Amino acid sequence: MKIQIRNPISETGNRRRAFTLVELMLVVTIIGILAALVIPKIAGKGEQARETAAHADIYGGIKTALDSFEVDNGYYPKSLQELIQQPSNAKNWRGPYLDPATLPIDPWGNPYIYYCPGKHNPSGYDLLSMGPDAKEGTADDIGNWTK
Repeated sequence: MKIQIRNPISETGNRRRAFTLVELMLVVTIIGILAALVIPKIAGKGEQARETAAHADIYGGIKTALDSFEVDNGYYPKSLQELIQQPSNAKNWRGPYLDPATLPIDPWGNPYIYYCPGKHNPSGYDLLSMGPDAKEGTADDIGNWTK
């Protein structure tokens, strides 16, 4: 006697597999929990990154260009423009001191402000970004006298 076992799935061929509503709700819940944990950690990092970039420009690239100008010419430039365009009174100008030879803008899209002599550094210069509010003299300014 031969026993034959039938497989209803292979015979019909049209039985479909799908996610149940409970499974879908579980996945959506897990994604929601993960989003609730991750989003607060990354929110606000964009503003912090802009502040870090402004500090890097002020204490790094632009400062280096200003110091190089001062070493070559014996004085700090009267404006940032003199870093890319030779002033008439510069005898040893070896610029442009910025690469590319354009005036930098801060991470909020505003030009950096430069005073020589400086208000905060009378024997040197002040270099600042007005920060996110684009207003000079407010608490969010980032200057070479701040940390």
